[in-house]
Amino acid sequence: MLRENLDTVRENIGQACRRAGRSPEEVTLIAVSKTKPVEMIMEAYEAGVRDFGENKVQELTDKIAQLPSDIRWHMIGHLQRNKVKYVVGRVALIHSVDSLRLAEEISREAVKQQVVARILIEVNVAGEESKYGAAPSETENLVRAAAALPRIQVCGLMTIAPMTDDPENNRRFFRILKNLSVDIERKNIDNVRMVCLSMGMTGDYETACEEGATFVRVGTGIFGERSRQI
Repeated sequence: MLRENLDTVRENIGQACRRAGRSPEEVTLIAVSKTKPVEMIMEAYEAGVRDFGENKVQELTDKIAQLPSDIRWHMIGHLQRNKVKYVVGRVALIHSVDSLRLAEEISREAVKQQVVARILIEVNVAGEESKYGAAPSETENLVRAAAALPRIQVCGLMTIAPMTDDPENNRRFFRILKNLSVDIERKNIDNVRMVCLSMGMTGDYETACEEGATFVRVGTGIFGERSRQI
């Protein structure tokens, strides 16, 4: 079933990209493996998935220790500053940098480890009170401030769109994030490359692909309904 789900998701990504005149190779599928057992992650790995996303630091570090070293891990959940030391140097990309204080802590840890931390700035495009992230109007200032920190590389933007039964409802939010990314890229800010646009989940990833996503984060669409907890 997992392989069939994965084939369906990949085909849907391909079709969405073609509708938008894009190459499917421009989009990286992140399998969101939160709460999923190692055996299920290995099944996805054996089906060719190399990018996995986790929301919780403890779960992430437990799985890193048990799974192949060529997996590219993505921290996609809210990251507390006191957990940064467990993530820096171990993940390919931190998607959820929502404040300068968090970026500063990531920078301090990256300096300590002598690594470069690749980050995305999380944007609360829809202005939901329940979501983290900078307001669109504040995003450029946060990008500039984060990019000035040592051993930080700002690689793009991320958003979590509202839950909805109709993905068309989120198209405008994806479009706003894409336009914001383009605007910031035009400013030629030092140490900023707007090459990553992380948006779209199981319910709306096809719409996100049509609007320019380079990463889509799909969990239920691949693994099935989520377990409550590990």
